[in-house]
Amino acid sequence: MDTRIQFRVDKETKRLAQLMTESQGRTLSDACRELTVGLAEEQRKSMTHVLWLTEQVNAAFDKLDSGKANFIEHNEAKIQMEARKIKIRNRDII
Repeated sequence: MDTRIQFRVDKETKRLAQLMTESQGRTLSDACRELTVGLAEEQRKSMTHVLWLTEQVNAAFDKLDSGKANFIEHNEAKIQMEARKIKIRNRDII
């Protein structure tokens, strides 16, 4: 079931918005609907990312709690990261 969204803007804002949407071959209602659908899609993506990130953090803590975590010294991590960056950059050259 579709729902209705209502909001208020001044007459000049509405008039200008209608002119713009009409010049694009659509209605102000169409533009508002597209904006709302786009906002909802962005929120879905954000929620999906937050869920994924939460799962990753929980998995890391589970690994830590089980004693299976592997810690790397800061300098060694920097060296490994730099090696990965070089490898990625070199892929672009080939």
